[in-house]
This record gives sequence, C-alpha cells and structure tokens, in this order.
Amino acid sequence: MCTFKRHEYFADPAIGQRVQAQFLSTSARWDVEVVAYCLMPDHLHALLEGRTALADCRKCADVFRRRSALNFRREHGTRLWQDGYFDHVLRTEEVTLDVVSYIVLNPVKAGLCPDAGLYPLLGSSRYGLSDLLTAAEWHPRSLG
Repeated sequence: MCTFKRHEYFADPAIGQRVQAQFLSTSARWDVEVVAYCLMPDHLHALLEGRTALADCRKCADVFRRRSALNFRREHGTRLWQDGYFDHVLRTEEVTLDVVSYIVLNPVKAGLCPDAGLYPLLGSSRYGLSDLLTAAEWHPRSLG
C-alpha cells in the first residue's frame, strides 16, 4: 500500500506509530494475523493470514485503509493512501518465507538502517522480532 503521491509520511515516527497501531488493532478485530509487516517511509508491506475460515484479509485491509485515512485526514487535512494496492495469494511455505524475508529486510536494502532489528516500524502479530529476523536469513535458493 503506497501513500498518496508517495509522500514519506511514515518517516515521521509519530505518524508511523499511529498507523502501525491502527493496522495491528484492525487486523486483530477482523481475526487476521499479521505474519510480517514493515512500514517504509512511503508504503506498507504486509503478509496477512486469516485465523479462521470466516476471516477476510481483503476486508481487513480495506477497513484499515479507511480508518487510518480518516484519522490521518482529521489530523493532517490531507490524504494518506493512494487509490488501490497490490495483493497476491501465497500458496506454499517456501514462498511465504521468501515474502517474510523480503518484508523484514526491506529497510536494510533501502539503506534506512544497518540491521532490520533496529527498524522501529517492523513486526508481526504472530512472531517475535527474533523469529522474524531468523526467517529473514532463510534463503531457500541457496540450499539447492
């Protein structure tokens, strides 16, 4: 999910933390687990998984976008998100670990920090930071 006109709103720690809290609380209310997420300065990467057969990840994402956009507009008088976002359904464990690695290492690759463990807007509702960092070091292509 990209911010409107790719403004770097989440470079402001206060804004990033508010959006992060909204994301995690919305996912919990919709029975959706956040396997991994990272709020970059101008976009959000997230891997979601429903906890029950009734969970709806797309609806959760849409509600989060509406709620966070409304709060942001009230505080800042402007749009938070650009229209639409990219989503994709994962089908295998190997692909899931690749995506977790991509999400967790994104701030390092972007030069925002030397170590993903130091990036404050990264996490999971399922795993602790050390588990995410371990998953990020797993590279299936190097095993075969």
